[in-house]
Amino acid sequence: MNVKEGLYFHIPFCKNKCPYCDFYSSKLCGNEAEAYVCKLKKEIEKYSGSFDTVYFGGGTPSIIEPELICDILSCARAQFEIDKESEITIECNPREDLKEAFEIYRKAGINRVSIGMQSAVDSERFALGRAAGKKEVERTVLYAKEAGIENISLDLMLGIPKQTLSSLDESLDFIDKMGVKHISAYMLKIEEGTEFFKRRDTLPLPDEDEVAKMYLKTVNVLEELGIKQYEISNFAAPSFESRHNLKYWELIPYLGIGKTAHSFRNGRRFYYDSSFNIVDDGEGGSDEERIMLGLRLTKGIEKSLLSKPYEQYISAGLMTERDSKIALTPEGMLVSNAIISELI
Repeated sequence: MNVKEGLYFHIPFCKNKCPYCDFYSSKLCGNEAEAYVCKLKKEIEKYSGSFDTVYFGGGTPSIIEPELICDILSCARAQFEIDKESEITIECNPREDLKEAFEIYRKAGINRVSIGMQSAVDSERFALGRAAGKKEVERTVLYAKEAGIENISLDLMLGIPKQTLSSLDESLDFIDKMGVKHISAYMLKIEEGTEFFKRRDTLPLPDEDEVAKMYLKTVNVLEELGIKQYEISNFAAPSFESRHNLKYWELIPYLGIGKTAHSFRNGRRFYYDSSFNIVDDGEGGSDEERIMLGLRLTKGIEKSLLSKPYEQYISAGLMTERDSKIALTPEGMLVSNAIISELI
């Protein structure tokens, strides 16, 4: 039986560039969205395949007309075999009033939304350059549910300007109130080329120890809410894990179409550059990749993949051993880069 792939579309447009973001994006102007979608559809025709997840990422996919998203999806269905039970996700910005858009998305088969919350504390959201507040986030969640989309993910950022352990409680309480099924909780990383990088010496950021406490608190509180950690930055109610993103970590093939979209197919990695040229990125699927990506998951990896000793990490409480597998603990995930670099 052939494993079904994941299909990703990159929609690179935003209203404004967030000061912490280093993903490829551009400000939407004029009829750029229509021209971009036409290009995407031409690229779709170059491929074939069988898929059971589709993901619209960005940028801000919800910034373009919902009919254009549907147009991409219709074209994909005409070209590819897309399973009727597919998980189909779109990333959304709560800044926009998406009531009508969610209705259109749902009719087109989109059954999962990922909402850029970052924080439920308005002062923290505004410090991140977000225009919408907590009320708009709540409105967006409710509109999605009214449209019949129950598989909702919220983004939560940790270690952001003005955030404290106490203010994190407000965001976690809001998550509980919203009753969502999935949380992506990322620690802020100051990337070169961003506005935050220019201002890095003056940003009111919590220190590393405080951020580590925030991370562990998030793991524990979400666990109490029935939203269990399954990956370093991702948490879900049972059966609501992101099927699409799991393909990346489990080295299941995926096809990415659009500017800066990456693919892994037939053992090769390739990507589109910002001019829509395809760039070969070499072989993929090595044991080193299986260790690096597999240890992001709470289920861990087979011990047989390792040729270097790992017992010291178990003794230090940074890893656990279960039958033939080893996995990082939440404490280990805080220093995962260092551990993984030692093991590979």
